[in-house]
Amino acid sequence: MTFVRILIIALAVIEAGWMTFDGTRALVVGDYVTPRNGPHAGQLGPWHRVVGAAGVAPRSTLMKSIFVAYGVSWLIAVSGFICAASWAWAAMMIAAVGSLWYLPMGTICSVIQIISLISLRRTG
Repeated sequence: MTFVRILIIALAVIEAGWMTFDGTRALVVGDYVTPRNGPHAGQLGPWHRVVGAAGVAPRSTLMKSIFVAYGVSWLIAVSGFICAASWAWAAMMIAAVGSLWYLPMGTICSVIQIISLISLRRTG
């Protein structure tokens, strides 16, 4: 397995795994993981503005469920990518592009994945 494939897998597992964990935790406990103290105590990341602008309440059950469904779907895509399934490259690209809104770290991870996936496709 090449370094680029490992990088893509690692970033996707981190991002999708976190979304799955945080969304599940929010459904069970009532809220996402947020800083406990400091100037941003109890606040969501900048992604909440993007989601709010799209008309979805960031702390709603709908958004928490979207987190879980998106994360689990992406982890399934990662599994396909590891097994070199014919559909996996496209699924990984869709997942990475679809999470560009997840500011700030999700956006950074997704951009790296998109560039890496394109690079991987071009080199065969």
